[in-house]
Amino acid sequence: MRVKDVQDLKRIAEAYNESAGKYEHTIYVCGGGGCVSGKCQETKHFVDSYIKKLELSDKVNVIFTGCMGTCAMGPVVLIEPERIYYVHVTPERAKERIDSQILGGKVIEEYTFFDANANKHIPRIDDIPFFADQVQIVLDKCGKIPFDSIEAYIAKGGFTAAAKAFGMTQQQIVDEVTASGLRGRGGAGFPTGVKWSAGMKAEGDRKCIVCNADEGDPGAFMDRSVIEGDPFCLIEGMMIGGYAIGAQNGYVYCRAEYPVAVERFSKAVKIAHKFGLLGKNILGSGFNFDIELRIGAGAFVCGEETSLMNSIQGERGEPRQKPPFPFESGLFGCPTIINNVETYYNIPAIINKGAEWFASYGVGKSKGTKVFALAGDVINTGIVEVPMGTTLRKLVYEIGGGITDGKKFKAAQMGGPSGGCITEKNIDTSVDYESLTALGAIMGSGGLIVMDEDTCMVDTARFFMQFIQDESCGKCTPCRIGTKRMLETLERITLGKGELKDLDTLQELAATIKDTAMCGLGQTAPNPVLSTLANFREEYEAHIVDKICPAHICSALAKYYIDPVKCKGCTLCKRNCPVGCISGKAREIHVIDQDKCIRCGTCSSNCSFGAIIKE
Repeated sequence: MRVKDVQDLKRIAEAYNESAGKYEHTIYVCGGGGCVSGKCQETKHFVDSYIKKLELSDKVNVIFTGCMGTCAMGPVVLIEPERIYYVHVTPERAKERIDSQILGGKVIEEYTFFDANANKHIPRIDDIPFFADQVQIVLDKCGKIPFDSIEAYIAKGGFTAAAKAFGMTQQQIVDEVTASGLRGRGGAGFPTGVKWSAGMKAEGDRKCIVCNADEGDPGAFMDRSVIEGDPFCLIEGMMIGGYAIGAQNGYVYCRAEYPVAVERFSKAVKIAHKFGLLGKNILGSGFNFDIELRIGAGAFVCGEETSLMNSIQGERGEPRQKPPFPFESGLFGCPTIINNVETYYNIPAIINKGAEWFASYGVGKSKGTKVFALAGDVINTGIVEVPMGTTLRKLVYEIGGGITDGKKFKAAQMGGPSGGCITEKNIDTSVDYESLTALGAIMGSGGLIVMDEDTCMVDTARFFMQFIQDESCGKCTPCRIGTKRMLETLERITLGKGELKDLDTLQELAATIKDTAMCGLGQTAPNPVLSTLANFREEYEAHIVDKICPAHICSALAKYYIDPVKCKGCTLCKRNCPVGCISGKAREIHVIDQDKCIRCGTCSSNCSFGAIIKE
């Protein structure tokens, strides 16, 4: 049906809730990216067919949702109304869970979420610290409704914010967003209300509003997850933004590496058109608005707004000088406002619940919540949303469950290739824009890579510089040549060929690139190097002076020895050594010739007795 007004929204919501209310149980199967890689489709197919086989289709509702959050534990399943959260649910295990809980009323605790801190299984989702300590605004519907049902979205309050916004003036909407304190969640943290005000006041017969979904930071998967799980919210947020600035054309720029997000959002746009919630005279307001999805080829530089616009227009994804700024002359020469995915997801809640409510979360000038992608050496990897001002310790140890294998926390890389690392001494830092900037890191889009004691910070800096070098568009000399020279210097150091003067060279190159690069990619490229130099200079010096890698990561500086106590003389290491540097007869202790050894680690991977020692 076509939705003509608010009353139609109410009727759809009532009909959906009435239909959902007839079931005795609801089984939510996570269809987020992590669970997709765990073959959750097979689990969902089995659950559907098994419930049908048991002739329980009229009593048990099976829903395929977006990401529930615990990405490393997939496939995950939530059973209502008991709120039991099962992990690693293969089709075989799904049968056991259904037989036990749905048919027998008994929870199999050993199949539920395991809390490493408490050393016990926690069956109910509301009792799990990972979820209990979150405040979900952006993730409010993600993982809780079928991602392809506009009726379910409407039943959860969807499009009521748009209907309310259409009864407000443009200035009232902009004032509400400004008062909320919402800042751009893409990394720079620019006040959204200020940006929208500029767009509203810009003169032009045609205006555009753009969503930057070109999430490219290593370890970042927030935007992908929310689009996959709740695509209609992005449509509503952009619709309100378009109305506020006077734009009738919206564009979502998403990278091709996100095929699930592309597929689900494309379908959502078609469904919204079918229901009259995109197109002409939306909700009888007289406002016309449409959205086009543009797919990028995966260039990191296209996350920069001018490069993004060039790519949408079919031009090379390269930045251009500013001014003019996009709100003056942007896409197709029209005034254009660009925000990232998470920013738009906050808009409906702000309009519905008010600026004061939103600003009640957060600290200082950092209002609301922030979605993070917890990755790296942390037990509970996945998507989380917490109020601004939450400490890094709480994120890592309480929500994240701590460091894997009981190891020590060393650092957390925040802001991706444009950010910096937060060390153990600053782990109680408030995660907000100002506090992170003061430590040489940035909020970024929300990627948070946790590193344990076995991480080499020099190699980490090299990794990020390699990424930047690969992704540099090459338009400006500082970024094209400067980052290459920095990478070459870092590679020499990790190979044990560095000199102490290289550290001064890195500092000089970093300062020059930051001051002279054309766009944000180049200007922030040296940050990981500067951050690791400031916090772990002794590791750089160990690589250069002592020719050792304290973390035993840099293979060129590693040394392999055979423990004479553990060696059984099985000859496996000798037979597999590619350069023949191991001597010894069968059943005798073997020895590695350090002059011939190429540090490949083949001997260690083939030893069955743990006799190979890496130093």
